[in-house]
Amino acid sequence: MSGTENISSPTRTKAIIQRYKFSFKKSLGQNFLIDQNILDKIVDAAGLDSTAGALEIGPGIGALTERLAMTAGAVTAVEIDRRLIPILRDVLSPYPHVKIRNDDVLKVNLQELFAEDFAGRDRVSVVANLPYYVTTPILMKLLEEKLPLDNIVVMIQKEVAERMAASPGGKEYGSLSIAVQYYSEPELVCMVPRTVFIPQPNVESAVIRLKVRERPPVEVADEKHFFGVVQASFTQRRKTIANNLKARFFPEEGRERLEALLSEAGIEPSRRGETLSIEEYARLSAVLLAAGIA
Repeated sequence: MSGTENISSPTRTKAIIQRYKFSFKKSLGQNFLIDQNILDKIVDAAGLDSTAGALEIGPGIGALTERLAMTAGAVTAVEIDRRLIPILRDVLSPYPHVKIRNDDVLKVNLQELFAEDFAGRDRVSVVANLPYYVTTPILMKLLEEKLPLDNIVVMIQKEVAERMAASPGGKEYGSLSIAVQYYSEPELVCMVPRTVFIPQPNVESAVIRLKVRERPPVEVADEKHFFGVVQASFTQRRKTIANNLKARFFPEEGRERLEALLSEAGIEPSRRGETLSIEEYARLSAVLLAAGIA
């Protein structure tokens, strides 16, 4: 490929779009990255080398895929838009270790994909510029399925990245923060201006790395119950945790039993959900579960 510009260069991106008469679909959240510096930061954050595998979701015309192919030993790119498949196969033809799949990642059996495409690889990372409209469902699927993942490094909407990395007490902290931090250790890598995309999105972006945990930071007997308690606690953010939990778990009862259980968990009924740490939510879930509150 000597003498050929990287796919991410603005001139080559525009040339590929024109050659294939490609038109952007707003419904698929298609924004192509045209900044090599940002691509380098994304790939560096994943810590890849020739022994590692990389799964990309929503490769577009292959700017990030090309950069991954230069670093990782095996790359699989899952693209939902079938119009992009011939473009990807053409521009990535110099890289035989890149596999293109035309699929919806939310419907793919990821355990099977990993077994087929990354057999024998000790480390696999997800690296992607995610479509913003399906960011949370995709990330939660990756985390909940307990895949043999090292890192998840993704470009997402700035506000969503800040919520994922938030600490207790701030307005960004919520049920998404707790869910992400239960499965991973989030770290903001960099902020990304809208000017480095074609077409430019309407929102600011950020790159976040989720270092997948070998085990959660808290012991939880029933994960579904734990996350149910967390979600109930944030039903109405301006309400106290006692009011939110009463509406969900004690609709027919007085407050006395709920306040006794909160006291047993060491939590003041007047606190709001965003002030509780993940450890406090684990303790509260255990107390409610032991009391038969499901």
